[in-house]
Amino acid sequence: MTTNVKLPKLPWIEDLKKIEGLHEVRDNAAIRAYLRSDGGKTLGDPKKLPWCGDAVDTSMFNALPKEPRPGALGKNPYRARNWALFGERGLYYGSVLVFVRQGGGHVGYAMGITRDRKHYLVFGGNQGDMANVKPIAVDRCIASRWPITSNHPKVLLPFRELNGKPSTNEA
Repeated sequence: MTTNVKLPKLPWIEDLKKIEGLHEVRDNAAIRAYLRSDGGKTLGDPKKLPWCGDAVDTSMFNALPKEPRPGALGKNPYRARNWALFGERGLYYGSVLVFVRQGGGHVGYAMGITRDRKHYLVFGGNQGDMANVKPIAVDRCIASRWPITSNHPKVLLPFRELNGKPSTNEA
């Protein structure tokens, strides 16, 4: 990281870190157990289904169980693009970012932005079949949302180095 800003320990980020680095095939049982940790509701097998929405839903529910999920998000939190209805608008460290991709969408958490402002660094599930941080093009982002029940500080995105090849399809 190339910033001196102290980043808060956001509970939804800390919760998702429980499966950081785990792969949907190699670590299937551990990921499935995590995705059920919010009371047993889950999309299903992560090696067969796109689980980015399930990962965000689980971590957000575990951290902020009273956070509203309006409309289509309440009916189907596993559909990534439904997260555009979440919370309030806001682009901060830890915000929910919603992206378009061929055949659907993707959702994860904002961890930073590159100095050229062309890529967000996104922490999420189903990124190369894992829970990790990947760069995703800013121009694919359709929504940035902040939880309305959070009392955590809103910190602007830190600048980060572009490490690795940008993700282009998180299916």
